[in-house]
Amino acid sequence: MGLTFIYDMDGNLYVNLTNRCCNACDFCIRNGSDGIGGHHLWLDREPSAQEVIAQMEQTGLNSYKEVVFCGFGEPMERLDAIKTVAAYVKQQGKPVRINTNGLANLMYGRDVTPELAGLVDTLSISLNASDAKVYDAVCHSKFGPEAFEGMLAFAEKAAAHVPNVLFSVVDTIGEEEIARCRQIAERCGVKLRVREWIEPDAE
Repeated sequence: MGLTFIYDMDGNLYVNLTNRCCNACDFCIRNGSDGIGGHHLWLDREPSAQEVIAQMEQTGLNSYKEVVFCGFGEPMERLDAIKTVAAYVKQQGKPVRINTNGLANLMYGRDVTPELAGLVDTLSISLNASDAKVYDAVCHSKFGPEAFEGMLAFAEKAAAHVPNVLFSVVDTIGEEEIARCRQIAERCGVKLRVREWIEPDAE
């Protein structure tokens, strides 16, 4: 059954809250895959915050470097659950990271970044492209061309409430595109992380 709510990888504990996402990116790891690192991440149902916390209590957090909200969907689709689970994690003295598409303010129709203050240590936002046209062409967001500027605005606002905000891109996009993305990050007052492409598990 698809009930992998938490899973470990690279010394971190990952939280798989949802399979929902407002984007349908061409390069998404979910395309043609059912998981990563041997973990099946398609869910039969979404877990409650209390179920996630119960699994964490069973597993224990002491051996993990950080807790990361990142699964087979956009974690910020479950903002209330994130806040509840993150509060528990912080009580245990562990840092919290969210890997996100940065479209939460468009999802909720309000600025949600103040709600992350004191709960989230790092926001890693998938930049994916250096302009709105390319972003729309590859990410197919339900918010259309507005998505790109919405993501940039989210990053700028989040920097006032979250200690470490960064854009991430994969190393396969090429040096010129990476340079343009670096300029965007500097304008938004956040860092840029260039990460290696991770091969998904075969079905």
